Amino acid sequence: MDYRRLFELFPYQQVRFPQKIALAQKKGLKWDSYSTEESIQQINRVSAGLLDLGLKKGDKAAIYAHIGSPRWNFIDLGMQQIGVIVVPIHSTVTDEHLLHILKEAEIKYCFVSKRELYDNVQKLEKRTPEMKKIFTMDQLPDLPGWNDLVVEPTEKHYEVFQTLRAAIHEDDLATIIYTSGTTGLPKGVMLSHKNLVTNIKATIALVPINCDKRVLSYLPLSHIFERMVTYAYIAVGATIYYPQENRSLQEQLKILKPQYFTTVPKSLEDIYGYISSKSRKRGLWWRVLNKWAIRIGERYNDRVRMPPVYWIKLVLANILVFWYWRRQLGGKLEGIMSGAAALPIKIGKVFSAAGIEIREGYGLTETSPVVSMNRFEPGGYRFGTVGIPIPGVEVKIDKKEEEDEGEILVKGPNIMLGYYKQEDLSKKAFQEGGWFKTGDIGKFVHKRFLKITGRKKALFKTNSGRYIAPEPLETYLKNSDFIDDTIIGGANKPFVTAIIYPDFKELQDWSEQNKVHWTSPQFMIYNPRIQKLFHQELDRLNEKLPKFMQVKKFILTYQPWTIESGEMTPTFKPIREKIKENYSKELEKLYLKP
Repeated sequence: MDYRRLFELFPYQQVRFPQKIALAQKKGLKWDSYSTEESIQQINRVSAGLLDLGLKKGDKAAIYAHIGSPRWNFIDLGMQQIGVIVVPIHSTVTDEHLLHILKEAEIKYCFVSKRELYDNVQKLEKRTPEMKKIFTMDQLPDLPGWNDLVVEPTEKHYEVFQTLRAAIHEDDLATIIYTSGTTGLPKGVMLSHKNLVTNIKATIALVPINCDKRVLSYLPLSHIFERMVTYAYIAVGATIYYPQENRSLQEQLKILKPQYFTTVPKSLEDIYGYISSKSRKRGLWWRVLNKWAIRIGERYNDRVRMPPVYWIKLVLANILVFWYWRRQLGGKLEGIMSGAAALPIKIGKVFSAAGIEIREGYGLTETSPVVSMNRFEPGGYRFGTVGIPIPGVEVKIDKKEEEDEGEILVKGPNIMLGYYKQEDLSKKAFQEGGWFKTGDIGKFVHKRFLKITGRKKALFKTNSGRYIAPEPLETYLKNSDFIDDTIIGGANKPFVTAIIYPDFKELQDWSEQNKVHWTSPQFMIYNPRIQKLFHQELDRLNEKLPKFMQVKKFILTYQPWTIESGEMTPTFKPIREKIKENYSKELEKLYLKP
């Protein structure tokens, strides 16, 4: 048996490697777990309920959830097998964007994960004429919920399922995913079954995950990255564990002990900070050992002939320190797949040195999403790149300029059908020959590895006429132990500046060692010795940069950028124009002559 449409994944799993636990989620003190067969039954119960509601092929329904769950999958695949178009919505969208999606996609039913999201939709209901009903995915008091949705299928239902499934072609629209974009209203990306299935098949050939592995899925399934990977997990028969509500990623890893999970760089930076914080609490000697091990890890490169003394030190670092890192992450972790933003090289090297392989990939919602990825096999990865294009996907660099850089163009069966109800925009997204314009700037290094060097829209020019790509520079600056996050500016200005959010845990540790009285972040950013430290740190980092890219001045901020503040997208990408606007007065002062 093979699969060509997404709703065939669980039947495929049932034939190839049926699982006693295919999906699981802990709720309170008990586990909600489902075998492969039970998952298929639940999907059919959803389909029967949807048919009884009057939904038909081509109708659209939304899943608006803050967390992934088995029921998310059941609703998703239950819709798809009767031809209903699935529209996932990020739980963090603004009311304006939520209304836009509900209206433009003509959503008839909406499935929400909690009361707060129910209320968000309900207050917009009068302005969405197509909306018929809202269901909660759990059974909450006084609200229509799961039990009101699902129906035990009858023979008549199964006859209709068979007819509807047979009528769905692999090229048919399966889902509309609204991009979280940093400007304007979100665009609806139309993806077919074929778009996603070809991406699944190309990706599973490159990762060592199989039916014997347990994986954690903690990113919201409204993210195309996590959703496609979840389909891939089902295709190979891996057991998927969804997180328990109100627990941190670190806690989930210790409880569930997965072998693999997917993530975004921001979460890896948080994990790195968490382990460093735990290490600081173990006393002075442990703190010294931990920093020594990190320095060893930062030099990790298994493709270069390192002196024997380095490998001896690395073995010692694993015996003395990195065992503790692995235990903090559950003790079973083998690999992590990272996407959505640039992974700091330091993070990739240190975790890999600790025996936890991190592999960075690249893609967009419009590409279903994976375009390229670093492989797990020897020689198949390079830190600082997004890997090798996956099988079946072509990548070329358009209009190469300095250092063979140009816009990244992609072609393959994974490329979207277009933007929903936006024909002109859809045409503009493609170049002659069917090449999709990603808007990212990049180049090939080491012959076949793709390296992202910037975002076309984010590029800016200083008044010297030199172009600056802010993202790679920001990632480079985060190699500093003292810099948690940063935004680069300087468009039409004489030099580059930075807004820096410090790593306050590292800063507090430094302050204690250097006898700097610690109060609170909002006051420490103005402390003269802290300011001097950051000047010295930037001077050190600037030494490896060409003069036109060097950061001359900076401001420190004590407030992190968050989704809730409107300064980050749901995929943890900074909305740089919003951040710079919020600090515009402070930035202008940096350009005033002393």
